[in-house]
Amino acid sequence: MNILLWLAAAYLLLCVGAYFGNRLFMYFPDPARVPPAQAGLEGVEELELAAADGTKLVAWYAPPQNGKATILYFHGNASNAANRAPKIAMMLESGFGVLYLNNRGYGGSEGRPTEAHNVADAIAAYDDLAGRGVPAGKIVAYGESLGSGQAVRLAGERPVAAIVLEAALTSTADVGRSVYFFLPLSLLITDQYNVERHIRTVKAPVLILHGEQDEVIPVEMGKRNYRAANEPKRIEIFPQGHHSDLFEHGAWEKARDFFLSLSK
Repeated sequence: MNILLWLAAAYLLLCVGAYFGNRLFMYFPDPARVPPAQAGLEGVEELELAAADGTKLVAWYAPPQNGKATILYFHGNASNAANRAPKIAMMLESGFGVLYLNNRGYGGSEGRPTEAHNVADAIAAYDDLAGRGVPAGKIVAYGESLGSGQAVRLAGERPVAAIVLEAALTSTADVGRSVYFFLPLSLLITDQYNVERHIRTVKAPVLILHGEQDEVIPVEMGKRNYRAANEPKRIEIFPQGHHSDLFEHGAWEKARDFFLSLSK
């Protein structure tokens, strides 16, 4: 009986730790503020945006060419604008505009990230673009990994031309279950980013990009998100792609062609 009590107490303690500490295992911010030029991006402007609660957010912005769309980019849990500079460069070289938002705690942005803050800040970034005269029909919500949660929530609340999900999770609880299958994660994880549920509210065209070899977010999650999405939708699976290398396997070319097809 004593052993059972100790095991129950240990399990309860583990659940309490998971509830209060799950964000420590979810966000890995690099707070360093790097100017775009230092990352090799000439002609990209560094912006300071004000969140709804006054928190200062740092974003990188470059306008589009020849009337093309602007990509509103939301990053993953260990990314920031500086380490995604090569991806931004490819987008700009194709003539698209980019507004890359550094979430709270990342890339010089103040504060600490939470799902509620990140979603609200995504809307603030969208509203900043709208204030610059970018019409809704020229804004593409682009979510990489955890940022897919921001992209689908934004696209459910603001009109966008399209939404792209790169290596998107179904939810953080689903990702965690692969390791912590013995915990009731749906009850314990505070920031769940339930893409599979929220994508059902998106009416804009959807493109899903996922690597067959993704060791962080299994490709089946990408397929589940695709099945949950409304038409029109498209999915591109990269047989040799992992979690963070899809642009090396042709993901940008697929996304670029998808964007161009929207204007036909």
